[in-house]
Amino acid sequence: MTETEAWSWDHAAAVLPALVDGLWITVLATVVGMVIAAVLGLFVAVVRRSGLRVVTVPVAVLVEFVRSTPLLVQLVFANLVFTQFPSLAIGCVVLGVHYATYMSEVYRAGIDAVPRGQWEAAVALDLPRRRTWTAVVLPQAIRNTLPGLGNYAISMFKETPFLFAIGVVEMYTAAQQYGGNNFRYIEAITMVGLLFLLVSYPTSLLVRRLENRLA
Repeated sequence: MTETEAWSWDHAAAVLPALVDGLWITVLATVVGMVIAAVLGLFVAVVRRSGLRVVTVPVAVLVEFVRSTPLLVQLVFANLVFTQFPSLAIGCVVLGVHYATYMSEVYRAGIDAVPRGQWEAAVALDLPRRRTWTAVVLPQAIRNTLPGLGNYAISMFKETPFLFAIGVVEMYTAAQQYGGNNFRYIEAITMVGLLFLLVSYPTSLLVRRLENRLA
């Protein structure tokens, strides 16, 4: 093994501060994207159950379009079109919209899992439709969807490296920059993988525990 191929703890330590800075950007993009996805996904799920074809058909077409095109292409396209906005803001919104299309299906399954008797009881009590949704259906549906939403949050966190394509300096981009400046990629990329593991694995354990508790 040559000197340039050998692992260097000095380089591993030197790249760590830049990766920690990138980790904050990664977490920020994940949290903001997740909030957008959770709210928009719920909206899409409710709208698609409205029964109004003039609304449900365009929403269904848009959902299928977003789900059928790569996230990377969506990021680059949005960054080229909305040049007046910061790349990080564009990245957060695109992540949120992309994952909202998947979360809407999780919400749909949660809504469908609400016993029919609950709907019938709300009708029997003459509850307004809005009150039926907010007080009866959604509290039960969202409780059932929490594990699925948690899994998508982990997936979003692991896909934030795609933000490199629009110039956002998250962990992966910081590692690439360090590797390019110092001609040492192995330490930088390895540290990125370890940091992703340190964050995502405990989160996946919490999601699994939540699944078991709600089962």
